[in-house]
Amino acid sequence: MSHAEGQQGTDVGGPGAPGAAATVLVVEDEPSIADVLAIALRYHRFDVMVAGTVREALALAGRTRPDVALLDVMLPDGDGRALAGELRDRHPGTALLFLTARDAPAEVVGALGLGDDYITKPFNIDEVIARVGAVLRRTRSFDVLPQRPPLRHGDLELDETTYVVRRQGRSAQLTPTEYALLRFLVRNGGRVVPKEQLLRHVWQYEHPAESTVVETYISYLRRKLNALGPPVITTRRGVGYGLA
Repeated sequence: MSHAEGQQGTDVGGPGAPGAAATVLVVEDEPSIADVLAIALRYHRFDVMVAGTVREALALAGRTRPDVALLDVMLPDGDGRALAGELRDRHPGTALLFLTARDAPAEVVGALGLGDDYITKPFNIDEVIARVGAVLRRTRSFDVLPQRPPLRHGDLELDETTYVVRRQGRSAQLTPTEYALLRFLVRNGGRVVPKEQLLRHVWQYEHPAESTVVETYISYLRRKLNALGPPVITTRRGVGYGLA
C-alpha cells in the first residue's frame, strides 16, 4: 500500500480548528516519520492525508483541499519547496510548514519565504502539533466569517476572505502568515507593537524567545506593500513595528 492510500482520520476539529475538522497533508518519504506524524495528528482529531512523493501529494491535494501541508524538503521525485509553490498556486489558503534537517539561517529564511513555518528534524511531536494548531488559528478564522467587511488603514484595504491587500487599486497576494501579521498591525492602528507581542499573537509563541521570524516577515511585507505605494510599515528600533 502506498502512503497515499487509506489515510483519512476522524471527522472532528483539531486544535485551533473551529467547526469542521482541519485536514493536514503530510508529505514525508520516510515511512516511520510519516507514521508517527499521522498517528499523532489523528490522535489530536485532525483529518490526515499522507504522501511519500510530490506526485502523490498533488494527487491528494487535487481531491481534497488541505488546510495545512507538512512538507519534507527532500523528496524522491522532487523538491518540497517546489511542491509548496504548486500547492499555494492551487490552494492559496493552505498553510505550509516545512520539515527540514537543515537549520542554517539561510535555509530557515528560505523556508519562511515560501511557507508559514518550519520545523527542524529531529523534532518533538508535541511541538509539531502545537505549530499546526498555531498556524490554523492564523488561517481558519477566514473559513468561519467569510462575509466580514475589509479592514482599512490609510490607503490599505485587507480582504478578509482572500488574503489580498489593496492599495490605490492595485493588489498583492499575501501568504496566510503575512496576512495575519499585517492584519494585527492594522488592528493596532498607528501604535507601535512590540516584537514579543507579535510573536505571541501572530505566531502563538507562549514564551517568545530570541527569533528573527518577525524581522523576516516584516521584510517580506515591506517588499510587497512598497510595490503598491509609499512605505507604510514603520520600525521603532529596539521596540517593535507599526503603520504610518
